[in-house]
Amino acid sequence: MTTFDLDEISARLARPDDEYRLAAEERFAALDLPRGSLGELQDLAGWLAAVQGKVPTKPLTRVKVLVFAADHGIASLGVSMLPPGSTERRVRSILDGTAPVNVLARQFGAQVRVVDMAVDAAEDAFPAEVSRRRVRRGSGRIDVENALTREQAEQAFAAGVALADEEADSGTDLVVLGDLGVGSTTVAAVLIGVLCGTDAAVVTGRGSGIDDRIWMVKCAAIRDSLRRARPVLADQIDLLAAVGGADFAAMAGFLLQCAMRRLPVLLDGVVGTACALVAQRIAFRAPEWWRAGQVTGEPAQAKAYERMGITPLLDQRVAVGAGAGALMSLPLLQAAAALLAELPLPAPPPVEKPSDEKPAED
Repeated sequence: MTTFDLDEISARLARPDDEYRLAAEERFAALDLPRGSLGELQDLAGWLAAVQGKVPTKPLTRVKVLVFAADHGIASLGVSMLPPGSTERRVRSILDGTAPVNVLARQFGAQVRVVDMAVDAAEDAFPAEVSRRRVRRGSGRIDVENALTREQAEQAFAAGVALADEEADSGTDLVVLGDLGVGSTTVAAVLIGVLCGTDAAVVTGRGSGIDDRIWMVKCAAIRDSLRRARPVLADQIDLLAAVGGADFAAMAGFLLQCAMRRLPVLLDGVVGTACALVAQRIAFRAPEWWRAGQVTGEPAQAKAYERMGITPLLDQRVAVGAGAGALMSLPLLQAAAALLAELPLPAPPPVEKPSDEKPAED
């Protein structure tokens, strides 16, 4: 039994305020514009009004890209084209400000924060603020052993909750959820496969650009991992310990607490989407606090979006990770917030004053 009362989380988590969404619709309807002429921007503005609890909406000026980084033991089977040590190097590039996500974040006015949950690197490889919540170095090979112990899964879940509180308390008004880790798309496919009840082939994608031979290796690894996942499907913490990882557990806790704190989240890749599906299993209302920034082309991601009833904002198929693809949809949300807040309502028609003249008598 988890130290987290998952039933209580589900009971406490409320939906966004529908009254503000309706108020946004009424405001748009009052504008001197053809009905529906702003398209999807109106729906986005209504969602932002509901999650913010404000009409007009406030601008999205404090956006944070939060990147969860970890390595996965399943990568030792050769399921990825990325060589060993890639995660550590990519974390360093983010810290140096030279990664794709940094370039896009500067373009769109967002900040980037990276968190080492289980990178296969020395404990002092990164600054203390990056690694202070690290659970372990790497994870178990999920086709034959657990990724984490139960205690480590709970520790990672709690770290995600704490990170959500930190962002909410600091005034962050939108989070773009990113991830980095060799082998992570394999883990994501296992979680989505078991939660959606599908076979391995349905959720096995090309990840880092693998060829047909490696795809078959990856598919077999997912198949064997699914066999280990099914017996623990009833308990999400056990599931994350068995076939997840410290980054997955942390992101699941993070997503749930963001919903609890009314902090909206943009999902990016298949990893964050898998964590969202786990979080939905805990609290079915939670997905109403998130939006899918984009489609990466991974079949498991499409399956999870379908299950959660989430429609991606863009179809850019950016698979570089770290939230870079989802950042491309940030201007859409910023535009939606600005339109709802700044378009002026038509001036009321002038009121005619009653005349003081008396009608002429016959």
